Amino acid sequence: QEQLVESGGGLVQAGASLRLSCSASGRTFSTFSPYGMAWFRQFPGKERDFVAAISWTGANTYYADSVKGRFTISRDNHKITVDLQMNSLKPEDTAVYFCAAARARYTLQNPRREDEYGFWGQGTQVTVSS
Repeated sequence: QEQLVESGGGLVQAGASLRLSCSASGRTFSTFSPYGMAWFRQFPGKERDFVAAISWTGANTYYADSVKGRFTISRDNHKITVDLQMNSLKPEDTAVYFCAAARARYTLQNPRREDEYGFWGQGTQVTVSS
């Protein structure tokens, strides 16, 4: 069974850094995993918002304007993991962060759209205090 598991969330002060990691497992992600990956976040009572995405080769990355220059997405196709390095965190970054893998192999047509992704993790809480 395919599974995405996030880790690395926690409570930090404004200005600090956190690194989230997502590990993919299951038959779909077993050896060769040509799937675009992404991070979304969800604020209390809101829909999930796009944060960052990365193509299956890692050559292309996409960011929400609110995190551009502060967050960096990366992937390791040998370990089948995708990370989100978050620097200069702000209280408004407080949310549950979700890892996602694309529905289709190779392509990432609309990386900012939630329906581009067919596999989701359970989420990890990030809390930034002021």
